[in-house]
Amino acid sequence: MNMSRTKSLISRAATACGAMGIISLVSYCAAVAFSPLAYPGYDWMSQAVSDLSAMNAPSRELWNRLAFLHGPCGLVCATAAAVCVARRRSWSRLLRAGIYLFACMEWLSIVGYGLFPLEEAGKDLSGFSSFMHVYVVTTGVVLSSIVSLVCIAIAGVRGTGTRALGTTAGIALCMMCAGAIGTGVAPERYFGIFERLSVFAAVGFNAALGVSLMRGTLSRPRRQPNH
Repeated sequence: MNMSRTKSLISRAATACGAMGIISLVSYCAAVAFSPLAYPGYDWMSQAVSDLSAMNAPSRELWNRLAFLHGPCGLVCATAAAVCVARRRSWSRLLRAGIYLFACMEWLSIVGYGLFPLEEAGKDLSGFSSFMHVYVVTTGVVLSSIVSLVCIAIAGVRGTGTRALGTTAGIALCMMCAGAIGTGVAPERYFGIFERLSVFAAVGFNAALGVSLMRGTLSRPRRQPNH
């Protein structure tokens, strides 16, 4: 009876943490969609999302309100996913490594962007905080995201219990790579479009982890493939 109650509590906790991933995505989408209303002249096709939350941006206050749940909820979801796969040693090392790294990326994103906010909207990166924001934190976030998604996608191809998650990771990986390449080679007037591919890839995949938690996919033992 106690064991049954424990399993029930764990299942409910996983469901609640999974819902956090969905809430994080909704909060982020709301901030991206409505914050430009408080930023006269903002061009989403050429400007980065981070311009909306820059220290001198007129939309900073509205962004902080709308995106208030994005960071904490996303962090809870990714961390819960890492805890779930850590409890199930039947999952492959590659899958566990990928989810661990993705959770670390979420921590880096929350802590790094919190410590080093963008000082000025636009391309002026003269300040130390802006330099750290773009060249250190963003680089670390993008690289860790790509490596984690590669691991999860490969694990999904090899396994039978995480193919849906692996497919989602593959889609997110393609979006992130396209965004990373596009921001470097595309004309500046399209910078914002490609930058959004990268940021929504990570936020969207976190929501996919949330769905997996809610369905109990990550908390149940992996099904062994038939030989």
